[in-house]
Order: sequence, then C-alpha cells, then structure tokens
Amino acid sequence: MHVEILLYDGFDELDAVGPYEVFETAGAFGADCGARLVTLEPSESVTASHGLRVGVDGTFDAGGGVDGGDSPAVLLVPGGGWSDPSRPGAGMEAERGAVPDAVAEHAERGGVVAGVCTGGMLLAHAGVLDGRPAVTHASALDDLRAMDAAVQDARFVDDGDVLTAGGVTSGLDLALHLVERECGRDVAERVAGEIEYDRETRPLEN
Repeated sequence: MHVEILLYDGFDELDAVGPYEVFETAGAFGADCGARLVTLEPSESVTASHGLRVGVDGTFDAGGGVDGGDSPAVLLVPGGGWSDPSRPGAGMEAERGAVPDAVAEHAERGGVVAGVCTGGMLLAHAGVLDGRPAVTHASALDDLRAMDAAVQDARFVDDGDVLTAGGVTSGLDLALHLVERECGRDVAERVAGEIEYDRETRPLEN
C-alpha cells in the first residue's frame, strides 16, 4: 500500500503528519506500506495551519500509478482552515477547485481516497461522497450534510474505496485501520504499540 498525502497551504499539521508516521512505521516493520507528502504543483515546502513548514517529496499525478506503474496510490487529503475561505486552508482549496478535481480524477481511475477532518469536505466537493456514508470534523457536519453525504456518528468511516475521519486525531485511527485492512492486524497493532496510541478499531463499514 502506497499513500500519497496531498498537502496545501493551511492544512492541519496532525491531519497529515500523524497518518504519515503510521504508514512509514508500518513500512519500517516490514509491511509493504509507505507514504509521500505531495503537492499538486512543484514546491519545496508547504506552510501548515499552525505555522509549521513541511518539506515536500514530490508532486501528485492523479492520472498515473505509483512510480509509473498501473496501480494507483491511496490519496489522503488532510483538512484544516475550513471555516474561513479567505485564508489558506481547506475552505480556500474548495473554492479554487484544483484539489477536488485531483480527488475526482483519482477516484475515477479506481484509486482509493481518504479524507481526514475537513479534508472530507474536499472529498465532498469532488463529488465522491454523494449519497455515501461519511464523517468530518464536528464543526463542518452541517456543511457535509448539505453536500448530500450520509453523515454518520462515527470516528471514521470505511466505505471501501472512500474513507473519511472526523476530528484531527481520528486520522490516526483511519491510518491504522488502513494498515490493518491492507497489511494485517498484527502490523497495525504493532504500529499502535510503537506510537503508544489506544486506537479506535470499530469503523462504520458498508
């Protein structure tokens, strides 16, 4: 499992870095799992919502597979800054449209997409949550309902090729669930132990 974590100015630090550590730790334990921090346009770094500057591994190609292959990566979109679209963050990215367009193209090509926190709102703007069970940060649940998603009372939701998580730390639960789903429960439990995290293991699944 290869995961591309799509960064943009104003993303929430933990939404991206938490899952990144989970996936990379799974790979360090021998699982076929890894992650990259990517942007849509070439950039050396991105500034997150609390001011952290994060280096970038490369750019995301929604139309291509991993390392030029045929298998698309999992695309994970963090949230952050949803409530004020005049400032860098998910709200601004929803209005710009480039991130939702990339999500939609990736999903159309058969790739798995995941949204953490208000990253789920960017998935909604991509149209991939229409009529599907989903969750986002508590502050944006009404906005998610207005986008025709079937909002759930759950920490994270697994709907097969689309996964969403609620508030910031729930991204750890979503990432550990993906590791378990794709690499096995033993690996996920070992990663959870390594990061000393008491995980939620009960997603809503269809």
